Amino acid sequence: METLNRKKIDKTFKALAILTLLIWFLILAKDVILPISFAALFSVVLLPFVKRLDKKINRVFAISIVLFSSFMIVALFTWFIVSQLTKLVASLPGIEDKFYSLVNSVSSSLNDQFKISTADQGTLLKEGIKNLSDNASSLLVSTSYLLYFFIQVPIYIFLFLLYRDRFKDFLLALRPGSDLKWMDEIQGVVRHYISGLGLVVFIAGVLNSIGLLILGIDHAIFFGFLSGMLTMIPYVGITLGATMPALLALVTKDSAWYAVGVIGLHMTVQFLEGNFITPKITGSRISVNALAAIIALLVGGKIWGIPGMILAVPSVGILKIILSYSNELKPLVILLGDEKNGEPEITAKETSDQPAGK
Repeated sequence: METLNRKKIDKTFKALAILTLLIWFLILAKDVILPISFAALFSVVLLPFVKRLDKKINRVFAISIVLFSSFMIVALFTWFIVSQLTKLVASLPGIEDKFYSLVNSVSSSLNDQFKISTADQGTLLKEGIKNLSDNASSLLVSTSYLLYFFIQVPIYIFLFLLYRDRFKDFLLALRPGSDLKWMDEIQGVVRHYISGLGLVVFIAGVLNSIGLLILGIDHAIFFGFLSGMLTMIPYVGITLGATMPALLALVTKDSAWYAVGVIGLHMTVQFLEGNFITPKITGSRISVNALAAIIALLVGGKIWGIPGMILAVPSVGILKIILSYSNELKPLVILLGDEKNGEPEITAKETSDQPAGK
C-alpha cells in the first residue's frame, strides 16, 4: 500500500514538474510559438479549399491561390477599418472641445462633492500621463512585433499546408497502426469554431451597429464592428467593446442616458450572443463551461496576453478531445465540458468500460 502511494505521489510530482516546465517554455518562447499557433489554426480552416484545388492544379499553386484570396478578404476588411478610422480622426477636433468641457464639468463636481482640489486633480492627471509615457516603449515593441507577426503567419500557413502529409506520416510513425481519428476530430472542431466565430463576430457587429445608429452615436458602424470583433475574447471583450462608444456618448451627447443606452445595448447583444447566436452557430462541439473558460482566459492572458485569451477557448476544446482518448485522463472532460448544450455526459461507468489504450 505504501509503495502504491509513493508511486502515485511520484507520478503526480512528475506531472506537475512537466506542467511547470511547459508553462515556463510557453512564456519564454512566446514570440516564436504565437504566430505558429495562429498559423496552425488558420491552416486547418483553409485546408478544405486547398484540397479541392489540389485535384486540379499543382499543390504550390493551390496554396498560393487560397492564401492570396484570404489576403484580399483581409485587405478589404482592413480598408474598411482604416476608412472608418479616418472619419474618426477627422472629427477629433470637435470631440476634443467637448472632451475638455466634460473634464471641466467633472473637475468642478469632484471639487464640490468630494473636496478634491484642482491641484490634487492635476497631480493625479500628471501621474496618469507619466504612466502612459513610461509604457510608450512597450507600445513601440508591440507594434514592431505585430508587423513580425503578420509576416510570419502567412509563411507558416504556406509551409503547414505544403508539408501536411509529412506531419501525418510523423504521427503514424510515432504510433503505428493508429487511425488518427483524434486528429480528424480536432480539425473538425477547429474548423467549426473558427468559421462559426467569424459569423458570430459579423452578426454581433451588425446588431451593435444598428443599435448605435438608433441611439445616434457617431461612427456607429466602426464601433459596432469593433465591439463585434472583441467578442472573440469571452467575458472580457464585451466590457472593452462598450467602453469606447459609451465614453464617446458622454462627450458628444447632452445626456448621460445615451451612455447608459450604449451599455444596455452591449449587454443585450452579449445576452443574445451567449444564449442564442453562439449555441446555434458553433453548437456544442467545442462547448466549455464558464468555470473552465474563465480559468483558461486568466491563464492564457497571464502567459500570452490578449492573444492568449483569444486562443484559450479553442485550446481547451482541443484539450477535451485529447483527454477523451486517454483512459486515465478522460474524467477531466467532465470538468471542462458544458453538458447543458447537448454534449453527452461522460459517466464513471463509461470511463471504466473504455478499453485501455483508446
